[in-house]
This record gives sequence, C-alpha cells and structure tokens, in this order.
Amino acid sequence: MIRQSSRDMIARLVGFDTVSAKSNTALIDFAQDYLESQGARCRRSSNADGSKANLLASLGPGVPGGVVLSGHSDVVPVEGQPWDRDPFTLFEDGGYLYGRGTADMKSFLAIAMGLVPEFNARPLKRPIHLAFSYDEEVGCTGVPALIDDLTQHLPEPALVIVGEPTSMQIVNGHKGCFLFETRIKGQAAHSSLPQLGANAIMAAGKIIAHIAGLAEAKRAAADPNNPFNPPYTTFNLGEVNGGKAVNIVAQDCRFTWEFRPVPGEDTEAIIAEVDRFARDEVLPKLREFAPEASIETLRPATVLPLSPERDGAAETLVRRLTGANDSGVVSFGTEGGLFQAAGLSTVVFGPGSIDQAHQANEYIALEQVAACEAFMLKLRDWAAA
Repeated sequence: MIRQSSRDMIARLVGFDTVSAKSNTALIDFAQDYLESQGARCRRSSNADGSKANLLASLGPGVPGGVVLSGHSDVVPVEGQPWDRDPFTLFEDGGYLYGRGTADMKSFLAIAMGLVPEFNARPLKRPIHLAFSYDEEVGCTGVPALIDDLTQHLPEPALVIVGEPTSMQIVNGHKGCFLFETRIKGQAAHSSLPQLGANAIMAAGKIIAHIAGLAEAKRAAADPNNPFNPPYTTFNLGEVNGGKAVNIVAQDCRFTWEFRPVPGEDTEAIIAEVDRFARDEVLPKLREFAPEASIETLRPATVLPLSPERDGAAETLVRRLTGANDSGVVSFGTEGGLFQAAGLSTVVFGPGSIDQAHQANEYIALEQVAACEAFMLKLRDWAAA
C-alpha cells in the first residue's frame, strides 16, 4: 500500500504536460502554491522569456547541513508512441501507476511533496530542500540557474539526492554527455565542374571520420576494470543534413554528434582535437576553392559526469538510512554531475526503473513508491535528530 497523498500528488504532477518543448510554469506555480501553504520558503528562477522556471523550496531552519531532494519537472514527448491511454492522466492497474513521468521522474518529487506535512510534524534541525528544475531532458540546461540560486542564496547543504529512477539502488557515478552541432559552409557549383565549388558534405565526412577514429582509440584503450558499460568514453553521430541535389556540389552541411565521457576523461582535450582537425586539416582545403568557407561547432548542452565518492556525505547517508552496502554506476546522464561540480556531495537514488523511462505506457511499481516513502520518512527522522 502507498499513501494516498503520494498517489494524489503523482496524479497532479503527471497531469501537467511538461514536455520540454512546452512551458513548465503551471506545474511550478502549483508546486510553489502548495509548498508555501505548508510553510516552505520558496525561490524561483526563470529562463530569459519566463516560459520555464526552476523552484527551490526549503523546510526547517535556515542553517547549513541540510539535504536537497532534486528532480526535473520536464518529460520527453509522447508523439508517435503507442500509448494505450492518455499519457497525462494517471492510471493504476495491476500494482503499477501509468503515465508520462511516473518513472522519469515526477514520482520522486510528488512523493516528497505529499510527505511535506510529515516533514513538518517534527521540528527539523536540518533543512530539507526540494529542487525542481526545467529542461533536463534536453541537456540539463535549466539546472545551472537553480544551482546558482542554491549556492548563492541558501545555507550550504550537506548533500544532494537526485531522484532519477534507479529502482531505489544507490548510483554514485555516471557518464557525462557533451552535445555538439557542426555546421560547414562551402561553395555550390555544378557537379561537372567540382573545382569551382567546395563540397561541404565531403568536408563533413572527413571530420566525422576523424571522430570515428577517436571513438575507436577510446575503445581500444579501455580499462577492463572500469565499472561502466561500456567501460570507455563513447561517441555517436546523430544527424547529417546537407546538399540540394546529386548534380550540385553541396554548399552546406550540418551534423550533430555527442560523446559520453567516463569520469576523469579529459573532455576539453577531445573537443580541442576535433576543433584542431577541422580548423587545420579540413578548412584550408575548403578555402582553396571557396575563400568564404567556414566550419562552426556549437555546444548546445553539456551534462557533466558524476564521479563516485563512496565516502562522501551523500552516499554515506543513503547507505546508512537504507542499510545498503552496494552502489553502482550507470551510463545515462543526470543533473548530479552539475551539483557535484558546484562542490556538493551528490548521489543518484530514486524510485522506478530507467527501463520504463521514455517508453510508451511508462509506469512505476507501487512497491517502488512505498519504498521511496519509507526512505523519505527515515530522511525526515535524520533531519530532526
């Protein structure tokens, strides 16, 4: 059995369509109104046009040493997925709660919100902070402003628990994700006279091949004792677009790519090597035929890796409250690395399975909700001790 407060709050949060391309402010307004009615002190930060917002809500005394329960409010799209029911209406069946965001990761935030009266039932000696971010699903672009708010305006917390779906298992490390878009401008010409043009697609192919070579080098040099799967920094080419017709030398080409570094990887060295190759090896050849040719690489998002800190405050507390002695790593990214980079001890630990994330008929097991409730009540007792 789970608490009715958890079920009701999960239903409320799932009911907000917060796909990353849309505004999340209705959800944030609801959360802020509810939490302030429970005595929470709230701070809000927004994007430039005010269509997206983060929320920090603090319970208990305004002193250092508290815990941050952090989650993202946005979800991935549902278009094109074969849902059996409305994805934004919670449905319970066979011991599971179905709806977009149930696993990833509105349930964690909802359970915490539903337990706020229980948090308030005992005098807290350490604060409990609830953190709601925006645009995690498109590269963790909202949480830096939240972290700035947290570190600049609140007493320093002792630890952060990012409630991504780990099946209530302790995750103390994950890979990062660096996203890029490379744009190449050459010169169009008739394909019968290629010397009058500069082929942007061929230039892109050279850079892509170089990236593939870096990927192979990382794979070949992998440490078999590295706990990640796979145990090395990976690369992926996502999209390639360019050209107008088969008989026209392509003037433009763009491609998107990423790499997912293991903790400790020299990420700037990878970026610098791709930039060097494009600038020194590819661009001069383009400019032999097109003096105005250009190569530009944009970095729309950066998800930092989370490095294991087994003796850190976050993992130590979660192990103490759960009795678990094991921890692990995952290859997907979270906002945890950004909190850690800000000097905050961080662990990823939350209800639900990543296997259900981003899927049609996404769900969370009731037993996972109950386990999270039990953990948060133990966390309340720690904060009150």
